[in-house]
Amino acid sequence: MVDSISTRLGGLAYGGDYNPEQWPRQVQEEDVALMRAAGVNLVSLGVFAWARLEPAPGRYEFGWLDEIVDRLHANGVAVDLATPTAAPPPWFSRAYPHTLPVNREGVRIGVGGRQHACPSSPEYRAATAGIARALAEHYRDHPAVILWHVHNEYGAPLGECYCDASVAAFRGWLRTTYQDLDSLNEAWGTDFWSQRYGDWDEIDAPRANHTAVNPAQRLDFARFTSAEHLACFTLQRDILREVTPDTPVTTNFMTANCKSMDLWRWAPEVDVVSNDHYLTAERSDNHIELALSADLSRSLAGGAPWLLMEHSTGAVNWQPRNLAKRPGELRRNSLAHVARGSDSVLFFQWRASRYGAEKFHSAMLPQAGTDSQVWREVVELGAQLRGLAPVRGTRVAAEVAVVWDWESFWALELEWRPSVELRFRERIDAYYEALWREHATVDFVHPGADLSAYKLVVAPSAYLLGEGAAKNLCRYVESGGHLLVSYFSGIVDEHETVHPGAYPGALREVLGLSVEEFHPLRAGEAVALGDGSTGAVWSERVRPAGAVPVVEFAAGPDAGHPAVTRHDLGRGTAWYVATAVDRLRPLLARALDAAGVRRPSGLPDELEYVRRGDVVFLINHGEQDLAVLDVGGVDLLDGSLWTGGVTVPAGGVRAVRRTEPTVH
Repeated sequence: MVDSISTRLGGLAYGGDYNPEQWPRQVQEEDVALMRAAGVNLVSLGVFAWARLEPAPGRYEFGWLDEIVDRLHANGVAVDLATPTAAPPPWFSRAYPHTLPVNREGVRIGVGGRQHACPSSPEYRAATAGIARALAEHYRDHPAVILWHVHNEYGAPLGECYCDASVAAFRGWLRTTYQDLDSLNEAWGTDFWSQRYGDWDEIDAPRANHTAVNPAQRLDFARFTSAEHLACFTLQRDILREVTPDTPVTTNFMTANCKSMDLWRWAPEVDVVSNDHYLTAERSDNHIELALSADLSRSLAGGAPWLLMEHSTGAVNWQPRNLAKRPGELRRNSLAHVARGSDSVLFFQWRASRYGAEKFHSAMLPQAGTDSQVWREVVELGAQLRGLAPVRGTRVAAEVAVVWDWESFWALELEWRPSVELRFRERIDAYYEALWREHATVDFVHPGADLSAYKLVVAPSAYLLGEGAAKNLCRYVESGGHLLVSYFSGIVDEHETVHPGAYPGALREVLGLSVEEFHPLRAGEAVALGDGSTGAVWSERVRPAGAVPVVEFAAGPDAGHPAVTRHDLGRGTAWYVATAVDRLRPLLARALDAAGVRRPSGLPDELEYVRRGDVVFLINHGEQDLAVLDVGGVDLLDGSLWTGGVTVPAGGVRAVRRTEPTVH
């Protein structure tokens, strides 16, 4: 589906969110001329225009939008047309005040922001179906509309809702899931703290309490929440498919930054995976988190190309300190997404707003206008993306996979864990960074997925692991795969129940060990390891049962016991790391080498290396020019020819076609 979009555009998509309803006609006419100058070929329209499109219940006004869509089409700009359902108009909230969401503390939120309607509300769903159908029928034959964009960023900011409609829907979801109360009581362990239910109507949402709330109930409420939002999406999607069966449908994920949606369940429901990504401005290594988000987006797409639906030209407006991007950073960020599989570079937004909550958010056309560094970089990037047309539709190959499971994310971060420093993203980010610096391209996988294509699978944060997923990992190793697991993994099943026997219950067999006791470390405490490295956050008493110690704790409560083990099982190998090792990269390099993972050699840490199809992207995040040997070909960005090696200027990017890297 992405290929059909880029084929119609003649190359990669370039543009962003366009909100012409905020501007007079004179500015709208200026916009299309400037879009042509910048090379824009796709804009998202109508994302937050519900009040304009339907100013009163059932009264649709499309004339103003018709004029804009026609003007864009006449100027060669295609449209990603949104259903505006992320921002219900004031008339809706006035007519149905009970649809305003209730938070976990019991407070009903007000109007004035966005996503202020409960996803379980029948009135909200009926209204979204109405506007979606009206848009589809009105624009079904318009040649400018090449993509449908449902809603906006499901789950951000609205995740869980605790209103009466949500509670009723939760009970219905539980009935479907468990069929009878005996099964639910067993799954939730309701004999603990006298919670056994004798009637479905006794079950409430897991509201705020003065102590910890049943973790199995909270986990199921998280699953229910994701499913309710997904039902809102599929309601609109099915209408759009019915009326316009040849136009693909997407919704913009926030893959790495929206905890509340289980995107493994969402991804098969969209025709095109699209993602919004915004840098954490104050992080000096935020380009690594960008790479993670892009890799996760590609993985959700099953390795196929995806669409970068939003990112920023400069500063955002919602972080504690909204730092502007440095010269050249806009280009590096954009091309890093393309390198990792995006067939688009789209921004929020086209023209900077003069009013509203996002008026200090950067844009392709900033408040300073065309006499600005941002505008010049936007125009330059548009020209360079035309040169990258040959990469559209191509894929990124990876020999390494990292296990990512939203259900484990939810479960791990509930109350009363052995340490407050047990955070899902903390271990994911640590292992991903080490792999990035080793220049190993990564896919993300669900623990129950087919792993046969990968030489090494890393499970940094697999706290929740059902029996089926655990057996899948074991079969992978027995069949010749290499698995590396971090601490506090395989602890509970899908119901948040500890697996029987010693830790790590679900993974004892494949790892060839058991854990006698957890020994979380104090804040700031570190323990020495036998190889000269140190461990933080965590230690534990590991008892090998077939596994071979690789590194031992040299100090602390587990001195003399293994900190790192290796277990040969069948034709493969499983590694286990029982602490937060400070020198993680050498350990991962050892596992990569043992697994036979190919990667370029001799590259500095600050150089990002990604191969997409037959194009190698070299992105220099450092402040010195870098020479990369044994790379030759044509740079698609400027047409230069390189033989024998490539020089990547400080802060620069090369995209070299027909090249063979040095690997070891």
